[in-house]
Amino acid sequence: MTIWILIKSLIIGGLVGFSVSAGAARMYHIPKTQGMGAFRTLGELNACQGDPASHFSFGLGVFFNAWANTVAGGALTGDVGHRVIPNWSAAIVLLKGKDPEKTLHNPKKMAITGAIVGALVVAFLNVTASSIPTSLQEVASEVLVPAADWFLNPVMPAIFWLAAIDGGRRTGIYGTLFGGLAHLVMGNAVPGLVLGILIGKGVDDTGWSRMSKIIITAIVLLFIFSGFFRGFDIELLQSLNITVPNWLEDLHQIFGYEVE
Repeated sequence: MTIWILIKSLIIGGLVGFSVSAGAARMYHIPKTQGMGAFRTLGELNACQGDPASHFSFGLGVFFNAWANTVAGGALTGDVGHRVIPNWSAAIVLLKGKDPEKTLHNPKKMAITGAIVGALVVAFLNVTASSIPTSLQEVASEVLVPAADWFLNPVMPAIFWLAAIDGGRRTGIYGTLFGGLAHLVMGNAVPGLVLGILIGKGVDDTGWSRMSKIIITAIVLLFIFSGFFRGFDIELLQSLNITVPNWLEDLHQIFGYEVE
């Protein structure tokens, strides 16, 4: 049983690691090359500023949360593909060369390294999860998961907020603004802080170019739609003791949101 889990995990982990690491590297070549990664992965890679130790420590912190969820719930979280594998792959390739242009931004090097890292990470998570007795899984569910949740919120937002402030005045302002909005709308400031770092650094490097304007427009629309579909506008009006208009209630009900 365990050997089959190991074999399948090595295959799946290798394929996942290959694709997500290559995709993360390809994001640096937009718009000349079509990207395949996620903006949050790109923002978190940039936040580590090409330092191998930062990439490894960031991935390690998220790894414990992913491990706890795998042991307790029996399922891999998105953090494995979005954060652990890309950051550990970046740490390894940057050890071989400090120039991100030739390492982190190289899809071939990242893909090969990511395949190896992904195979080892997924195999470790699945094998340990399948080998741990049920009693220990219950302990993990009751102890490790809450501890990992504490790491993700508020520790992670604080780390990224400090990184945004350290990146400069503009990055700090946008990070604080979008981080605060993300905390109110989504319950976690990290996505907003990453977007703030991305737009702040983009404006610092290229000014208010067409691409910068498109990105910030997309971010604003993201918050608007996210707030709407989460019912944030309704909750905000109710918290201010303002009567919710009937047309707004009807609009939400069209999309399946029941106003209380």
